Amino acid sequence: MNQEWWKKSVVYQIYPKSFNDTNGDGIGDIPGIIEKLDYLKELGVDVLWLSPVYDSPQEDNGYDIRNYRKVDDLFGNMDDLERLLEEAHKRDLKLVMDLVVNHTSDEHPWFVESAKSKDNPYRDYYIWKEGKNQEEPPTNWNSVFGGSVWEYDENTEQYYLHLFAKKQPDLNWENPKLREDIYDMMKFWLDKGMDGFRMDVINFISKDPEYPDGEQGDGSPYFMNGPRVHEFLQEMNKEVLSNYDVMTVGEMPGASPEDAKHYTNPENEELNMIFTFEHMDLDSDGDKWNWTNLDLVALKENFEKWQTSLHGVGWNSLYWNNHDQPRIVSRFGDDGEYRVKSAKMLAICLHMMQGTPYIYQGEEIGMTNVRFETLDEYRDIELLNMYEEKKEQGWSHEELMEAIYVKGRDNARTPMQWGDSENAGFTEGTPWIQVNPNYESINAAAAMEDEDSVFYFYQQLIRLRKELDVITDGRFELLLREDPNVFAYKRIGGAESLLVVCNFSSREVELDEEVYQQVEGNPVVVTNDSGKENRRMLAPYEGVVYRI
Repeated sequence: MNQEWWKKSVVYQIYPKSFNDTNGDGIGDIPGIIEKLDYLKELGVDVLWLSPVYDSPQEDNGYDIRNYRKVDDLFGNMDDLERLLEEAHKRDLKLVMDLVVNHTSDEHPWFVESAKSKDNPYRDYYIWKEGKNQEEPPTNWNSVFGGSVWEYDENTEQYYLHLFAKKQPDLNWENPKLREDIYDMMKFWLDKGMDGFRMDVINFISKDPEYPDGEQGDGSPYFMNGPRVHEFLQEMNKEVLSNYDVMTVGEMPGASPEDAKHYTNPENEELNMIFTFEHMDLDSDGDKWNWTNLDLVALKENFEKWQTSLHGVGWNSLYWNNHDQPRIVSRFGDDGEYRVKSAKMLAICLHMMQGTPYIYQGEEIGMTNVRFETLDEYRDIELLNMYEEKKEQGWSHEELMEAIYVKGRDNARTPMQWGDSENAGFTEGTPWIQVNPNYESINAAAAMEDEDSVFYFYQQLIRLRKELDVITDGRFELLLREDPNVFAYKRIGGAESLLVVCNFSSREVELDEEVYQQVEGNPVVVTNDSGKENRRMLAPYEGVVYRI
């Protein structure tokens, strides 16, 4: 059994609600995923990561869990999930679940008990505190979704902590009994045959026991990468993960490469890899809604930092898209004239780096951001709360809608575009969120018919990762550091090296002489501009990989 199979793997993220609906209720379901396994196998991915399908009131699209051992009726039942596992394994596809253990729903039986009285056996499963005085909560921290992180409970006259929505109370990881219950639940899923976990905000589970106030309400220094987080993860590894052949990836906002080394170094026995967010914050000024154009020089330096820091120590995860991010072709590419070309260029740029690549549903056909005309067509709690908050701060409706078009999470959550029939073949009912109107031209059926499509390009890149060890093992060396348009880097291996050149601009650019000398006469491994003779000039959004 290859303990590090995840190093050669490519992961495909499924957001079940928007993937494929088989019963006509407008919400994707597990039978819908089973129906599309052959499509995913054809793409060539190895691992499917399923966003939460647990029983949930759906306050935050399933990241508020009511019962960790039950499948939500929206998506099907346990039999469906077991069948998905079986059918995936038949096709040599692995299945990874979302593990959400920083918080639960306030409807989880643990919390219902916890809120009953101060001496309830479950009281310490959550974080309860006295206010500073009758009017003031324990700290000034702001919630990720706006407002205070503290909610006052009339019944027991204390506050409980919720870093996210108030229906998502944080679990108290200081309590060994709680940790034991979580480990039991993880074993329950792994014993069913699950192949690992993507762990939601897992670096938030240890809080500073002093609970100091934060600067301007920012509590993040006191709950991100907290004092006992490594201890908790090592315990989780020892009690659960080390007994199974699984893949783990931790979602870790605010983790630096130094943190990541600690989390992912195999000697520390914590996790295989983490999700970082730094490269996703480069097109805003600290507040994601204050968006700016991408500074390519900053993006290159950021990737370089992660690629070089973790090389030979830990492991990177590579992604452009997920359920929380706008569509990359609309964000760093061009979703108009150069949609296909720029989607392929962005794929080359990411997939030639060291790490495990993640593809988010629809990315492989070049799906784009959506521009709904009215606010009431949007569904995301973060976006709707932000609209109200910033309206009060004096933003105009037009400014707010523009920010939503660029940065809103619903860009990623519109239904998967399967074909050109009504609702893009996603559902025969009314979809829970509207389909992007461009589905008639951008859909999986059309992509499968066109040998030059984004789909087949991703297929080719996935194949190359299996064939060329230098992609998995080689060193990363950044070239043309200050070039504002071209992202160029080398992957240096023992037997062979690759040189990757990507033009992030919509104009033709002359390649730097020094780089041109290195690629001239060398074979092309993959390119999104195959008919081209002149290697000195880079076409708009051209991406090419040379063997050197």
